[in-house]
Amino acid sequence: MDQHQVWREPTFDKVANAISPFALRSGIYLFLISFMSLFYVLNAPALLGHYDLGWHLAAGDLIRTSSNIPLQDPWSFTHGDKTWFNLSWLWDALASVTFQYAGLGGLVVLAVACGAAIVGYLTSVCVGTGASPVAVCIAVFLACLLYPLYEASPNVYLAVSPNTCTMLLCVVFYRECLRRSRWFLLPLLMVLWANLHGGFLLGFFVIGVFFAVALLRGAWADLKIFACAGIACLAATFVNPLGWNIYAGTAATMGHFVQDNIGEWLSYYHNMEMPGSIPGILYMLAFVVLELRFRNSRPIPLEPRLMSWLFLILGLYQFRYIAFFFIFSAVPMALHVSRLLPERFTNIDVKGPLLAAGIVGLCTLPMVFLRAAPAFAMPDMLSNEDASYLQKNLAGARVLNNWNVGGYLIFKTHGTVSPFVDGRAATAYPDDLLHDYFKLVSWEIDEAAWDMVLDKYRIDAVLWVRTHEQLRRFLVERRGWREQYSGAYETVYVRPDFAGEAKK
Repeated sequence: MDQHQVWREPTFDKVANAISPFALRSGIYLFLISFMSLFYVLNAPALLGHYDLGWHLAAGDLIRTSSNIPLQDPWSFTHGDKTWFNLSWLWDALASVTFQYAGLGGLVVLAVACGAAIVGYLTSVCVGTGASPVAVCIAVFLACLLYPLYEASPNVYLAVSPNTCTMLLCVVFYRECLRRSRWFLLPLLMVLWANLHGGFLLGFFVIGVFFAVALLRGAWADLKIFACAGIACLAATFVNPLGWNIYAGTAATMGHFVQDNIGEWLSYYHNMEMPGSIPGILYMLAFVVLELRFRNSRPIPLEPRLMSWLFLILGLYQFRYIAFFFIFSAVPMALHVSRLLPERFTNIDVKGPLLAAGIVGLCTLPMVFLRAAPAFAMPDMLSNEDASYLQKNLAGARVLNNWNVGGYLIFKTHGTVSPFVDGRAATAYPDDLLHDYFKLVSWEIDEAAWDMVLDKYRIDAVLWVRTHEQLRRFLVERRGWREQYSGAYETVYVRPDFAGEAKK
C-alpha cells in the first residue's frame, strides 16, 4: 500500500490501526461506563434523596465511635426491649467514613462507581453471548438507564444506600454463575454481601435459578458447582457480628405487615409516575413481544430468560424487584436486537468510534461532576434551622414524627431529639408500635386513633408534614395544641401543658 492509499483511509480506520487490540476491545466498556456515569452524576439529587440515608450515616458514626455493633436502638423512646438488627452495619460504617472525609460528593462518587461497575459487568455478560456490539450498546444502555427508576424518587435503585450494593453483587453473582469457572469467588463475595445489606438472600435466588436449570438439563457437573457454591455461601453468611440473628433480621422485613405501608414494597402500578414511567413500560412491552415472537430461539441462554421473566412478574407485584428485571433482561434484549438489526449494522466495526466517544465521555465526567457538586444536598425535609429549633426546644421530649423524617431527625439532632419511628421499621421497632403508628398515616384524621397514640405514648410534640391541614385543625382547633413552629416541610405542634415549649 503506497502513501497515497494510506492517507485516503477513513480517519477512524487510521486511528484504529494505531491503537492496540486491547484498547479497541475496551472501547464499548469505556463508552457505556462513561456516558452512564454522566447520567448518574446529573441525577445526583435523586442519588442523595433516599429517606433512610440519615439514620444510616448516624449508625455508621455510632459504630465507629463505640467500636461495636449496637443490638438495641440508642435513639428512639419507643423501641422497648426490641433487638435492633442492623443488617447494613458495614455499609453504614463505610458511608460514615466517606462522608466525614469527602462529604456528600464522596457519597455520590461511591454510588456512581457502583453504577459504573454494574454497567461493566452487564456489558461483559452481553458481549460474551455473541451479540453484536451495536446491540450490546443498545441493550445495556437501556437497561442501565431504566433500572435506577429515578422517576419514582425516593424509591430509586441506584442511590446512596446499601440497596446499591445488592444491585451490584446480584450482577456479579449472575456473571460468575454464567461463567461457572470462578464459582469459588461467590462465598468470598457473600461474606461481604451479608455484612453490607439484607438483600444477600437474592444471591441464593440467583444460584438457585442456575441450579434448577442444571437439574432440568441433567448437567451433573453444573449441579455440583452450584450446589457447592450455595452451601459455601450459606456458611459464609454466618461470618458477621449478628451470627444466626442475621436471618432473624431478614425475616423481620420479609412478609411483614409493614410492607403494606412502604412504597417500594407495593405494586408497580402504585409507584407509576406519568409521563416518567412510559419509557420503562414501553421497554417491558417490547421485551414481552420479542420473547413471545422468538420463544423458541436457542441462542439465548435459558437462565437469563428465566430470571428476566421471574423478576418481571415479581416487579409488577412489588416495585422493588422491577429494577432487577431491567438488569437481567439486558442479555435477552441484546440478542433480540442483534437479530433484528440489519446485517450492515451487525457487521460494522464500531470499536474505534466507541473508544473515541468513550474517551470524550470520560474527559467530560470530571467537569460535569464539579459543575454539579454545589447542588449536592440531602432532601431539605428537615433543614439545619429546623434541627436547631428542635434541639433547643424539644431535647428530651417525646416527639411523634412522621415516618419519612425520622432518619433525618436522628442524623441532624445527633440523638438529642428522640424519634417515634423511622425507616428501620420492624428491624428496630416492636410490632405493636408499628400497628399503632400506621393507624395515623392517612389524610383523613381518625380522631380515636390519634387520641389513643397521643395518650398511650405520652406525646409532648408532633412533628408532621406541614401540608396536612386536617391534622392542624384536629390538634389546634379540637384538642387545644399549639402550632409552635413551621419549617419549609414540617410543622411542630406542642400540647398545651408542655413545659419545654418556646414562644413563637
